[in-house]
Amino acid sequence: MIYERKVNYYETDAMKVVHHSNYIRFLEESRIYYMDKMGLPYSKMEEEGIMIPVLSVNCEYKHPASFDEILEIEVHIKEYSGVKLIMEYVITNKNTGLICLTGETKHCFTDKNMKPISLKKVKPYMHEKFLEEIKKIGEINL
Repeated sequence: MIYERKVNYYETDAMKVVHHSNYIRFLEESRIYYMDKMGLPYSKMEEEGIMIPVLSVNCEYKHPASFDEILEIEVHIKEYSGVKLIMEYVITNKNTGLICLTGETKHCFTDKNMKPISLKKVKPYMHEKFLEEIKKIGEINL
């Protein structure tokens, strides 16, 4: 799935390129968008007591992006177990075609008290949505 956004002036640094920390925000924006399109908005999951904390972020910066450029963020599920989730990202500068960043985020599912849970056991309908999405990804990659 592709999430598109324009670089804002305030997201750049003294070198006039996107500050490295903002890419982490871009990953989150794209992940939220992805979950919405999957039919599992974060807000709904949280209303139902499901949290998805970030366990780790791994990024490799390739080429800088600057103010007013359009970024395309390709995001998809890399791994899903019902307890853990790994999302994979590629950020491409739509203006130049250059890859700005590749990365992944690791998450787990918890209750509101941050106790790890299994979606399969606690929210089977959410688990099924993840399985449906993984199946779609597999069909697209064939």
